Amino acid sequence: MITSPFWTDQFPRPADLPVSTELPSHVDVAIVGSGYTGLCAARVLAKSGASVAVLERETIGWGASSRNGGMATPGLKQGLSKIYKKYGPEKGREFWQASVDAIDLLEDIVREHAIDCDWSRSGHVALAAKESHLSDLESYADWIKSEFGHPMTKIPRGEIREEIGSDRFFGGISDEISGGIQPAKYVFGLSRAVSELGVKLFEGSGVESVHREGSRFRVITGQGEVAADEVIIATNGYTDRTLPRLKPKVIPVGSYIIVTEPLSLELQDELSPKRRMYYDSKRFINYFRLTPDGRMLWGGRNDLSVDLDLEESSAILQAQLTAVFPQLEGVPLTHSWSGRLGVTFDLMPHIGKVDGVWYANGYSGHGLSIATYLGTELGLLISGQKERSPFAEIPHQTILFYRNRPWFLPFASRYYRLLDWIN
Repeated sequence: MITSPFWTDQFPRPADLPVSTELPSHVDVAIVGSGYTGLCAARVLAKSGASVAVLERETIGWGASSRNGGMATPGLKQGLSKIYKKYGPEKGREFWQASVDAIDLLEDIVREHAIDCDWSRSGHVALAAKESHLSDLESYADWIKSEFGHPMTKIPRGEIREEIGSDRFFGGISDEISGGIQPAKYVFGLSRAVSELGVKLFEGSGVESVHREGSRFRVITGQGEVAADEVIIATNGYTDRTLPRLKPKVIPVGSYIIVTEPLSLELQDELSPKRRMYYDSKRFINYFRLTPDGRMLWGGRNDLSVDLDLEESSAILQAQLTAVFPQLEGVPLTHSWSGRLGVTFDLMPHIGKVDGVWYANGYSGHGLSIATYLGTELGLLISGQKERSPFAEIPHQTILFYRNRPWFLPFASRYYRLLDWIN
């Protein structure tokens, strides 16, 4: 078993990726981070005629953009009923529609730039992990239908085998608009596309500091410095203290994944007859799917820390996997890896500014589509093609005494485990 991401092992960073080596003296926009957020912002800005440099500490797409489960599903981490209660129906409808539009945007980008990334809209199923959860899922489907006209299909327990080769769940709801992707292929294809638009990509260029000097910023990197009219921090769960006031706005949370060796076509058809994306109804959720080459991918946030041992993680996840799919008992695992989510205290994605520097973060596990969307929103806002975004109009909550290390995560882990045990 390899303790590195399966996606980049299967599709490594292309050797001919067009990466620049000499920093320009000045650009219109400097973007810190080469994941979906930064690259999608760069795409819009370059199309508008701006000069753009993307500065990456590691290699292009190194973080969560090449490590996630490759699942694009509608909605946000925060429940829509709570969003409605806190921000009102008008904002609630905007946030829901943005989550739906984000999946369409992802597909549009893939098609426009002919990115070969195994994109497929096979839909998803939200699975009731306990009998009491099914009525909540069904009520949610009814509400989404009545409020937004968006259809979901209720799946009673007696019909669950038509959707998944497991008797572990008590029913669920399916949604046809969701999709799956090979995330490394997407991020590398996206980086090539923005390079062709004129964006300069820099690797090994970690940003050490950002200083405001008059109407411009001076961005100091490990390779030198560049002046920029605007700066975007697009690092989400990998945000450091380059801007000390930004770090407390996002919490790094670990998410862990395993994959099996390729399965026979017969077993694939039994486990996932419609090739769905899946997630369950627990607070400590599991999410899973078949990969494009027929492996079972199983992920979860069983420990919120970012440094759980990957051997230990794989043992935990494999036990969960075989509890749901006894058919996979004894099937070898080939990879175990982790990545960092960016989570906010209100469980909402945010666009904002700190010390004049733009940022977007807080996707909380929905980063494939929502980071694509918010990166695009940033580009549209900075280039003047949009005047507003609902993600920039809500307060970005933080808490006292959180500055760098998220000391409260072990307590949160115990709390969510208790809630899952109770209900």
